[in-house]
Amino acid sequence: MKRLVLMRHAKSDWSTVAGSDHARPLNARGERSAQAIGTWLRETGLVPDHVLCSDALRTVQTLARLGLEGVPTSLTHKLYLAEPEAMLALLQARSENTVLMLGHNPGTGALAQLLLADSPDHVDFYSYPTCATLVAEFDIPEWSDLRYETGHAAHFIVPRQLTD
Repeated sequence: MKRLVLMRHAKSDWSTVAGSDHARPLNARGERSAQAIGTWLRETGLVPDHVLCSDALRTVQTLARLGLEGVPTSLTHKLYLAEPEAMLALLQARSENTVLMLGHNPGTGALAQLLLADSPDHVDFYSYPTCATLVAEFDIPEWSDLRYETGHAAHFIVPRQLTD
């Protein structure tokens, strides 16, 4: 079995003059949300074996606040605003059992919808808000066998479920 933790970056700061979309940082709410999701991942036993993370500042900052020190990580520009097909290809090249993929919408939300055989019964699944996290399980021996509509949603959570 393979497990994907598919996460959208936490809330970013639109008020900053970052110079580019790629350099936009998290805001204070985003920092708190990422910390809450990271605590939930650790407490639920869902620490990944590897992290695939967009190299944008807001995804890197989200990852830093998850508290997953020591987990091997690949930062890649290929995940910056990536389409689902590009994200799928990156995942199919992995070998670890549990992979966290940290990216952006609309690609992250679209990939979540494409991968699952049945969508979770959650009001926020189709909007995939900031720091939304899907844990999907696949009955496959290798990531290279991954196909659309084959996953089962084990969890879908958004930060406000943990912080309200």
